[in-house]
Amino acid sequence: MKLKSACYLLLACLSQTYAQAQSGRPKEVPAAVMQKVYEEVKTPHKYGLVLVTDDNKKKMDCPSVFRKNGQWWMTYIIYDGRGYETWLAQSKDLLKWETRGKIMAFTDTTDWDTNQKAGYVALQDYKWGGSYEWQPYQGKYWMSYFGGKSRGYEKGLLSIGMAYTDQDPTTVHQWQRLPQPVLRPDDKDVRWWENHTIYKSSVIWDKSKRTGHPFVMYYNANGDSLDTKRGAERIGMAVSDDMKNWSRYLRNPVLNHHKGITGDAYIQQLDQVDKGLYIMFYFGAFYPGVSGAVNRFACSYDLQTWTDWTGANLIEPSEPYDELFAHKSFVVKHKGVVYHYYCAVNKPDQRGIAVATSKDLGKSKLTFIAPPVKKPKEAK
Repeated sequence: MKLKSACYLLLACLSQTYAQAQSGRPKEVPAAVMQKVYEEVKTPHKYGLVLVTDDNKKKMDCPSVFRKNGQWWMTYIIYDGRGYETWLAQSKDLLKWETRGKIMAFTDTTDWDTNQKAGYVALQDYKWGGSYEWQPYQGKYWMSYFGGKSRGYEKGLLSIGMAYTDQDPTTVHQWQRLPQPVLRPDDKDVRWWENHTIYKSSVIWDKSKRTGHPFVMYYNANGDSLDTKRGAERIGMAVSDDMKNWSRYLRNPVLNHHKGITGDAYIQQLDQVDKGLYIMFYFGAFYPGVSGAVNRFACSYDLQTWTDWTGANLIEPSEPYDELFAHKSFVVKHKGVVYHYYCAVNKPDQRGIAVATSKDLGKSKLTFIAPPVKKPKEAK
């Protein structure tokens, strides 16, 4: 096992050296380019909620949007008190959505992920304004997910797994899963920043192999820290040649604010703004300069060195339905309009999916279910 870990580490170092030799010395993205990116992706018009749960005890989170056969589809997760399950919804216009069913459910077994299966689309066409189609690899569609066996809200040991199907991903059916996680916080080669818990992941198919590998994963995790007792969440990388075997890439995270949460990375390629430019949408919370939980972005030319945007938030709390948190991005551009989906959380802690747009498309009539009215105590 020690030899295997050493081989993985050597391979990662060689791949990093190769990628830098191919792309040149990593460089920061100029401030003028970052400003152009902001102008391109900003969505000042909040349309409102597009999906909510049918029960106030359930919490909806983490949208992933894709296109197939002229229709739009969304995977998302729901926490119901036991853990996370993954669901599917459909839309014709990116504004009105209908739930179709559950695609990764609880399993009453002793599996490592029996009570937690929070899935995210992998290998999507990630070109800005592109097709946003879910690309198959070796005849299968893939999702990365974080799973665990403990009951409760993100309780116990959480790790990253891979799910797949050879069926149409727009049909409601249970996806198959690799028998073991591909990244665990107790792996022997685990990095210092991820040795407590691993959370959301996002996988792209980089056919240019900028890292020396075709498949690149970004994921956020909680680990050791010198400045906080519990540690912070940061975003790091892993790579693969076959979607089944993954190795960590780089020793340190690629985006780190040292406190609070930096998480839920989602990557797109913005050649329209600058040739070879990538954007990472992510959310930040509870670190200096950020109030609550908000959506922001960073940019890169090599997928490894990321320049953080220092200007205005892309999405932040401003409405009754997102007054507590407005975070966790999924962004698409279609027919000249940018749609920024996010998790909206109000002060009663109801969670749903909302969208903001670059063009005023009106207001959603969808609302959370009204919380029960508390009866006043009778005077004695």
